[in-house]
Amino acid sequence: MRFLMPLLVLVPAALVLNQAHFGGPGVVFVASALSLIPLAGLLGKATEEAAIYTGPRIGALLNATLGNAAELIITIVALRAGLVNVVKASIAGSIIGNILIVLGLSLLLGGLKNGTQFFDAKIAGTNATMMALAVVSLTIPAVFSLGSEHIRPSDQDIEFLSDGLAIVLIVVYGLYILFSLRQKSPEGEAWEEHGSPTMRLPVAIGLMAAATIGVVFMSEMLVGTIEPVAEQWGLSDLFIGVILIPIVGNIAEHIVAVQVAVQNKMDLSLGIAIGSGLQIALFVTPILVAVSVLLGNPMTLVFNPYELAGLIGAALIAVLISLDGESNWLEGAQLVSLYVILGIAFFFVG
Repeated sequence: MRFLMPLLVLVPAALVLNQAHFGGPGVVFVASALSLIPLAGLLGKATEEAAIYTGPRIGALLNATLGNAAELIITIVALRAGLVNVVKASIAGSIIGNILIVLGLSLLLGGLKNGTQFFDAKIAGTNATMMALAVVSLTIPAVFSLGSEHIRPSDQDIEFLSDGLAIVLIVVYGLYILFSLRQKSPEGEAWEEHGSPTMRLPVAIGLMAAATIGVVFMSEMLVGTIEPVAEQWGLSDLFIGVILIPIVGNIAEHIVAVQVAVQNKMDLSLGIAIGSGLQIALFVTPILVAVSVLLGNPMTLVFNPYELAGLIGAALIAVLISLDGESNWLEGAQLVSLYVILGIAFFFVG
């Protein structure tokens, strides 16, 4: 954590570069992305401290909620600009990225450091089941829209279906949160396992909020540079949405989940990685559907076949990983490899 503190200078540096238009959008994009790293480090430290008081479940929920704020801001700004397809791609990319790259790096580096790692299989199984439910739900509008002309719902019906699905998803997410908070902590998840806190809970929560504000602000600044940078680097809208925006918007969860996995706190790490993907699918997505209507750019939940393939594959992997309650570095390498394969495939689409 100490080596990250000097990197906070990147935050004002990125602001100066953006205001001065120095170096063009590519330089601003890189500087803004790098400035998110120390902010994510602060968020990680605060989350770790909060988890000592609250346990891994609420700590992971806090981190996922605050971390996804950046993603939500980026996508709302994109919706306002009429980039509906980019927003849908970013939804798919966030879910895929959290399961494959965030969880994959956590298992890989945590396994290399600690050997075989263990986690509560029941909690992980519940999360994986919810993820499978969310992904199946998100595929329904696309499947119905592919029907033949005689039985295919109209575009307006598809829009109504998406709105109804959004309501159901957010209700299910509320039930999931209620169920999670009423469950007992995993056996052996003692206070001593996480060490003694170095800051009071209100201070930790305040630091989480402050770091999140910084993450959101810097992420929003990136929206103005994503399109020109993509054009300059020869990237498609699909690649921007599935790969670029989720990596930038979710960098906080990426670093925090890996950090706690290396410390052998796998319940917290899995809670952040899979919990963040769940929150994108069950909470952020319905919010975006509602916001899109208010902004006059209605967004249906009809994902293209490439996005659906990645979503289904990621959900299947999440279920398989959660079955035995233990993980190793090879499983992490497999997840990262699949993400790289999908990244290469999306690069050549569009």
